[in-house]
Amino acid sequence: MKRLFLLSLALFAITLAYAQELKITGTLVDRDTREGVMLATVQLLKADSTYITGVLSDDNGRFAVKAPAAGQYILKVSSVGYVTLMKNVKVSGKSTLALGNIEFGADAIMLKGATVVGQAARVTVKEDTFVYNASAYRTPEGSVVEELVKRLPGAQVSDDGTITINGKEVKKILVDGKEFMTGDTKTAMKNLPTSIIEKVKAYDEKSDLARVTGIDDGEEQTVLDFGIKKGMNKGLFGNADVSVGTHSRYSERLMGAMFNDKTRVMLLGNANNVNDRGFPGGGGGGRFGAGRQGLNTSKMVGANFNIDTGDKFKLDGSVRWNHSNSDTRTEQSSENFVSTVGSFSNSLNQSYTRSDGWDARLRLEWKPDTMTNIMFRPTFSYTESDSRSTGASASYNEDPYQYTDDPLDADAISSMADDGIMVNTRNNTSISYTDSKSVGAMLQVNRKLNSKGRNVTARADVSYNENDGRSLSTSAVHLYQVLDETGRDSTYQTNRYNLTPTKSLNYSLQFNYSEPIFRATFLQFSYKFSYKYNKSDRSTFDFSNLGEDFFSGIPNVYRGWDNYFERLDNPLDTYLDSDLSRFSEYKNYIHDIRVMLRLIREKYNFNIGVLVQPQRTRFVQRYQGVSTDTVRNVVNVTPTLDFRYRFSQLSNLRINYRGTTSQPSMSDLLDIVDDSDPLNVTMGNPGLKPSFTNTLRMFYNNYIQEHQRAIMVNLNYSNTRNSISNMVTYDEQTGGRTTRPENINGNWNVSGAFMFNTALDSIGHWTVNTFTTVRYNNYVGYLALDSNSDSQKNTTKTMQIGEQLTASFRNSWLEVSLDGSLDYTHTRNLLQSNSNLDTWQFSYGGYVNVYLPWGTSLSTDLHQNSRRGYNDNSMNTNELIWNLQVSQSFLKGNALTVSLQFYDILHEQSNLSRTINAMQRSDTRYNSINSYAMLHAVYRLNLFGGKGSSARPGRGDRGNREERSGGRPHGFGHGGPRGGGFGGH
Repeated sequence: MKRLFLLSLALFAITLAYAQELKITGTLVDRDTREGVMLATVQLLKADSTYITGVLSDDNGRFAVKAPAAGQYILKVSSVGYVTLMKNVKVSGKSTLALGNIEFGADAIMLKGATVVGQAARVTVKEDTFVYNASAYRTPEGSVVEELVKRLPGAQVSDDGTITINGKEVKKILVDGKEFMTGDTKTAMKNLPTSIIEKVKAYDEKSDLARVTGIDDGEEQTVLDFGIKKGMNKGLFGNADVSVGTHSRYSERLMGAMFNDKTRVMLLGNANNVNDRGFPGGGGGGRFGAGRQGLNTSKMVGANFNIDTGDKFKLDGSVRWNHSNSDTRTEQSSENFVSTVGSFSNSLNQSYTRSDGWDARLRLEWKPDTMTNIMFRPTFSYTESDSRSTGASASYNEDPYQYTDDPLDADAISSMADDGIMVNTRNNTSISYTDSKSVGAMLQVNRKLNSKGRNVTARADVSYNENDGRSLSTSAVHLYQVLDETGRDSTYQTNRYNLTPTKSLNYSLQFNYSEPIFRATFLQFSYKFSYKYNKSDRSTFDFSNLGEDFFSGIPNVYRGWDNYFERLDNPLDTYLDSDLSRFSEYKNYIHDIRVMLRLIREKYNFNIGVLVQPQRTRFVQRYQGVSTDTVRNVVNVTPTLDFRYRFSQLSNLRINYRGTTSQPSMSDLLDIVDDSDPLNVTMGNPGLKPSFTNTLRMFYNNYIQEHQRAIMVNLNYSNTRNSISNMVTYDEQTGGRTTRPENINGNWNVSGAFMFNTALDSIGHWTVNTFTTVRYNNYVGYLALDSNSDSQKNTTKTMQIGEQLTASFRNSWLEVSLDGSLDYTHTRNLLQSNSNLDTWQFSYGGYVNVYLPWGTSLSTDLHQNSRRGYNDNSMNTNELIWNLQVSQSFLKGNALTVSLQFYDILHEQSNLSRTINAMQRSDTRYNSINSYAMLHAVYRLNLFGGKGSSARPGRGDRGNREERSGGRPHGFGHGGPRGGGFGGH
């Protein structure tokens, strides 16, 4: 009986294990493109439509879903932009059911009116490419892709628009793999609506030369590739966004696009005076002074087109006009580490700038046959810019905040002067104008000599630039520690007008050859000759001896130098100072000789090589009565190593090493003292040595599809031998600084980042993301007490730790996200212990997106931003930032959306930031308008082609939506299908 029981138990276990391994497999194929459909939701339902389990298709469209037992099931497949597929399947108890290729058809009607229930994976990884599903990152109505990028794990957008993803700066934007506004990432970020985006890819794109030849030239650049939703690649769509706000704020945006099988044209227009801010809050808190550096107005009109006839011919181009105006008031407080006793300074500057620019770029790629590739890239740009500013600054030999809250107040300066604390004050004005024109072109021809990897490439580059610059500046300086012959404080003026025409001509000729020497092993040779010519001929007119009040009362206006010239007693030419005028001319002749061994294997790629760079430079200069004509011959050697190991299609390791030699500039090598500005004297150093930098990088990523889990780790190390540092000698009497370049050793840094993103349930309702960064910098520089003291080597050590943690829940009508961030900086200064800092910046809060069934949506975020550990108590702040947007859709298909936005409702946002390096600590405060309200009206037009589509406007999907399957919608907020079009997620 016992044996029978054990045998029955074993048979039951085997049967149960076998039953659990029953699978239904298949491959989803796009009906039109015949490509695999990635990240589609595949659900297994019982015959009564009860949900059992679900998976996502992989990058090639393949899926495998487990059946609990033999029987009849319903297979349900859905994805944004596709018609939902319902398929009856029968699983036997004897074998896995293989369905083969399953056609999945795009549906333009669904794009205009459908919703999808399935929760798309937030991020997947294939080798070194990160793929983010846009529908998993909801953004408020009317948002542009900058708001989407800010929500991506490992992504950051800085105050100036710089984009970093997984620690690497994004240099280029693509749309559906095609170039978009090359050379300008900001236009795409500020104008492409999120609603047309299906996925975002982040990867390193090789240069034109490396992509065609296979020769790794180390010129990779990180790109973001925005994939447009299926079904929108044929037809016409557009978006008009007009707004009005309090405090005279406005933000207008216009976009139109036309797509067909071979041609894509996109037109963009933008005008705003809100510093290009998007949705209130920008996807989270924790940033201080973000995007609020002054009051800025920008206008842009641009066009981008792509023509692709298949394998033979491709043409990409863009043209844009940009205009900007800025009104920036800057208050700065600094401590300079140039003396063992410290040097403190404060400044207040008001500047106005304006500019107009045109930029046009073209890329033509032609393949006359399967063995030949010809590429041509012409460029053109023209820019005019003006600026005018007034400013006041002061230096002190003690921290002025120990004596006053306003170090630049006249009464406070007088009191501190009596106490011997004041060193100097300066009042200055300036106006400038620059006219810049440039043209350039690149021609590259590649010919494959056989099918085994032998190829030859010839390339030519040329560029010409011409600038015409004019500037006028006045400066009045008061020295409190230096007495004149009458026993009073010294004063002097520096008033000058400069004409600075410059020209540059660069061209290069390059030849590359690749030879297969063994199976999947190549020896690659490259030779490049470059010629670089630069000429500057500055004429300086000096009015410094005309008296302190000679130019007083003149209005500070753009190009207002004629107002100054009218006061002169003599013609302008009589004030030309030949010693202060400066003529310089560079001629560089560079030979790049590169040899590389390249191994390509199934699991790994390995490249090792060396670049030898003989260089001859001729430098001619006439300045301060000294004529220089010198020639320098140097040889730079740069070793490189690149190793990539592929554990699987979803897991990749890369290790890269590069050694770089850098030569000091010719002007740094000249033994000339430039004391044209007595408070900032510069000297050359003929004994400077070239510096050599070692850089080692490691990058690892993995994706576990079953758990929707993405992992990324990167490590970076860099050190520089004979780096060039400025030795600053501080004069305690005048507050002036004499700067001389010197070689120094000890500069190194190490950094790392870790990203982890995972779903907590099988459907993907709950997700957690963490992004951790660690950086340690060892800065070295020279420090001197005074001109009679020997310089000392000073070291500033800084450790920075950053952590961002986010947990979110999302379903078809609600998204709730809680997040927190921490930035800790630990700074130690070797010779100035009073400059040691332990500062904390931390934020916590969250955002909520709610979508109601009658076309109403609400988006809000609330974050507490705090700072601690600063010596100046005014820096230790708490800011509770609350932003809100309410939207309502109208008209047929919800083509019109009206949104009301509230920025910084509690009026607590500041504009203060801090930077620290080996030379100084600086705190800066800007003017801005942070708290205001705006009313937006967004109209969307979609006229899609393709099968089954009807030309009607509509409203874009909001991320994860319920499909129109004919059944009753489940969950809150789905009273029926919504209109199509595009707005925000």
